Amino acid sequence: MSNRALPLLAKLLATFAVLAVALVAASWLWHHYGVAPWTRDGRLRANVVQVSSDVNALVTEVRVKDDQPVRNGDVLLVLDPSRYQLALDRAEAAIAATTAALQQATRENRRNTVLGDLSTREQREQGAARVAELRAQLQQAIAQRDAARLDVERTVVRASVDGVVTNLEIRPGEYAAPGRRLLALVETASFRVDGYFEETQVALIRVGDPAVIRIMGIGRELRGTVASIAGGIEDRERGPSGNGLANITPNYSWVRLAQRIPVRIQLGEVPDGVRLIAGRTASVAVQLPAGRRTEGDE
Repeated sequence: MSNRALPLLAKLLATFAVLAVALVAASWLWHHYGVAPWTRDGRLRANVVQVSSDVNALVTEVRVKDDQPVRNGDVLLVLDPSRYQLALDRAEAAIAATTAALQQATRENRRNTVLGDLSTREQREQGAARVAELRAQLQQAIAQRDAARLDVERTVVRASVDGVVTNLEIRPGEYAAPGRRLLALVETASFRVDGYFEETQVALIRVGDPAVIRIMGIGRELRGTVASIAGGIEDRERGPSGNGLANITPNYSWVRLAQRIPVRIQLGEVPDGVRLIAGRTASVAVQLPAGRRTEGDE
């Protein structure tokens, strides 16, 4: 081979090498973006527990601060128990009075029964009725006592889950009412990622598939597994109708975008230093076995 042909051969080999690399890169990009389930449309989610009071009372103490981690059972707020303590005291006094009356009526009824014919039938019937009536009153008094005691216990508002206090706006001196939200708890154990995948990709995803999660602003990758796939999404082309017939939008867009299907990703072990905040944006890539990946090419 002449010295003049060597540079030409080198150029051809370099060109073929560049083409091979380009083909490999194009194939990888096609599988990664076109076939493999992957989305940038993901959100970090968590259950939010709305904390409210079961009783009407003034807030006397706020034991937590905004964004403070708490454990299940920790005291969050303390309400004024005075009125409910008075109700409990009255209920306990009613139990004592009814118990004494019942004991007296029981002794009189027993004495009338022992006397037999020396007491009238009417006296015996009245004695038995009086005992039954006082027993019912005692049960009612016990129930009122238990309800009053429960109200006293509910003046101390505790965390029902492990979580982080958020949106704390209540202050001492404000009035708490049943059903009124006092604060919210973001449940720590409920963090997961909801990835919204194109419907053309969902067919390849299976429950239990491993997934790689990248949360915006966090340089480290998180690992997880597919926990579930949504069973349905809202049909915006069909609305309610007053006559029972389907109300279909008459306009049709010739540019049809693939629908987004929610896929829930259960997070694995979270590395130290990674702070999970509900609502953060995430990218999700589901890792498929080689055999299933080829199904997307068919």
